[in-house]
Amino acid sequence: MNPYVLTVLLTSLGLGTTLTFMGSHWLLAWMGLEINTLAILPLMAQKHHPRAVEAATKYFLIQATAAAMILFAASTNAWITGQWAIDHMSHPIASSMAITALALKVGLAPLHLWLPEVLQGITLSTGLILSTWQKLAPLALLIQVASHGHPFLLTALALTSTLVGGWGGLNQTQLRKVLAYSSIAHLGWMVLVSQMAPQMTLIALTTYIIMTSATFLTLNNINSTKTITLASAWTKSPTLAALTCLMLLSLGGLPPLTGFLPKWLIIQELANQGLAATATVIALTALISLFFYLRLTYAVTLTLSPQTAYASTPWRVQTKQPTLALSTTTVLATCLLPITPTIFALMT
Repeated sequence: MNPYVLTVLLTSLGLGTTLTFMGSHWLLAWMGLEINTLAILPLMAQKHHPRAVEAATKYFLIQATAAAMILFAASTNAWITGQWAIDHMSHPIASSMAITALALKVGLAPLHLWLPEVLQGITLSTGLILSTWQKLAPLALLIQVASHGHPFLLTALALTSTLVGGWGGLNQTQLRKVLAYSSIAHLGWMVLVSQMAPQMTLIALTTYIIMTSATFLTLNNINSTKTITLASAWTKSPTLAALTCLMLLSLGGLPPLTGFLPKWLIIQELANQGLAATATVIALTALISLFFYLRLTYAVTLTLSPQTAYASTPWRVQTKQPTLALSTTTVLATCLLPITPTIFALMT
């Protein structure tokens, strides 16, 4: 893609998210979401492949439907209460419609069916943007509406997402679909705690972005999109293959890695709120997600590639890909747990 066009599209992505963050009016927030959607569509379809065009079309239709629902919910709330402010979404019908529309935008279960298919049809670099940056604006609105929404609706969406996110990724061999179901499961943790402790949602979102960015950048570096190709990762970069295992286990939430931080704090907050049963259920659903992370770890470490390399070993050839972002996110995805008190103090 032309660098000037790419710059315009990425700037539009930043502008749309900034508009949604800064706006307190529903129309301004809706405009920001629409700018975000229109800016990422050319990035999704840049390969001119039928799967990429199909993914871009599905994404456009889903996002347009969710945007129409958001506009209808805001109009309904303004008609009943006379308020267009985001933090005055006080009518239960309007707030429930807004939460449902935002859940469709980010891919919460049971409104998640579009996310794995869309992510499978695009490149890893575009998938990184879709899995991280595109979640910021809808989640910011969801956090603001959560205080006025029905607690049962948010809890049901969150628990369903954690269960579906773990169950759906069990038999997947496509790594992009695995990361899509991982995104659904992590979103469930964020939404569950958003109504009682929004700062926990910010901590969970930050760590999720770091871990997902490290994983996408790693897969892009070793050029791997299927589970079977992970077996040859050690021939390309032995060190990166070892770090890949740590990042996958961090996504699963195993201590002493960074992924354990948000899960521990969220379960602790649920217990403090007297929701021990909910905390138990969400912890058990995390075990399902951990299974497919361990399966990918097994593919990286304990499986040998069936192909014999007749050329020079790939790790002896100097790579031309930039690795600053990869190294930074890899370190953050594995080593942030010791500074948990500092992170908690900054976020709260």
